[in-house]
Amino acid sequence: MQGLVSVDKKELPGRTLLAVPGYKEKVEFGVIVSFAYKVADPGTDCHDEIVVATTRIETMLGDTAVAVHPEDPRYSSLHGKSVVHPFSGRRLPVVLDEMVDREFGTGAVKITPAHDPNDYEVGLRHKLPFINILTDDGYINDNGGRFKVSSTICSPVCVLI
Repeated sequence: MQGLVSVDKKELPGRTLLAVPGYKEKVEFGVIVSFAYKVADPGTDCHDEIVVATTRIETMLGDTAVAVHPEDPRYSSLHGKSVVHPFSGRRLPVVLDEMVDREFGTGAVKITPAHDPNDYEVGLRHKLPFINILTDDGYINDNGGRFKVSSTICSPVCVLI
């Protein structure tokens, strides 16, 4: 059936190759990707960027915050600061949330409330906007800006933003 999106929730222990309907080769999931958000108006006592790690790089188009643990000394100079989204130019607040695992990745987490259940809870707690970047068919919608595409998000090419 052409045009239908199959959705499955599966916890992955790390890098995993999975069969995806419509693809001859297995598709790689669970890979941690790191990228940096520039700090808006960093001043002299602050980092000029913050590196976040994610396994869902494609959802960064809908990010509305970066979260750090309130007791993580690495990010104390970022309390009350904002970062700039590299594609939309939106200012994203750096929020302090105990949900962040200081030992995982960089200890800084991108927050995409519309596309992740944990981020949804963080979004509610911090009153963040919820930006949906996907159509009902699994395509990137207008909120994806120049990355609006006509092929499904599970395409490995779409993930390489």
